Amino acid sequence: MTARIIVTGTDTGIGKTVFAAGLTALLDGIYWKPVQSGLEEETDSDIVARLVGLSPDRVLPEAWRLKAPLSPHRAAECDGIEIDAEALDLPATGQPLVVEGAGGLLVPLNRRTLFIDVFARWAAPVALCARTGLGTINHTLLSIEALRRRSVPLLGVAFIGDEITDTQRTIAEMGNVHVLGCLPRLDPLVPDALLAAMRANFNAADFLGDRV
Repeated sequence: MTARIIVTGTDTGIGKTVFAAGLTALLDGIYWKPVQSGLEEETDSDIVARLVGLSPDRVLPEAWRLKAPLSPHRAAECDGIEIDAEALDLPATGQPLVVEGAGGLLVPLNRRTLFIDVFARWAAPVALCARTGLGTINHTLLSIEALRRRSVPLLGVAFIGDEITDTQRTIAEMGNVHVLGCLPRLDPLVPDALLAAMRANFNAADFLGDRV
């Protein structure tokens, strides 16, 4: 079966979309953002396509496109609709599929369903993105616990930001979790630099093999 990897985060605004773009490039994969909240600016799919130089056929259309940059459940309500979480299924692809969630694990899709509930149903392995700054130990360990309580397979943690060795070691040891690597902040953030950073700091086999 073609690899399917879920990219989620401990919070919003931590660089998850940039990592998802880099992972798509590293694996020569296909990208999918099931639910997009906020359409006035560049969407996550637009960002990934730009950062990887993907052809349109390698960026799958979102299942739900919501106007307001809010939690999906509220953005949908503002649009006068409700997300049918049960209808969200992983598409079949001939290349590795990188699927990006919205914000953190417990983001509501509607008034009954969290994103992590959909991840549990999908049972695809998760790469958990975490910042390296203050507060990340708590947020990351809570996220690891939430995934394991629902038996969601966890590939490991992908850190984003400056290397903070003790923080990363603490999470790895206390969370009993594999560290996939650390993606530094890139300036300028351009396709060649992103792919080079992914190749230097991550191993594609960690996402395609049998670690979980």
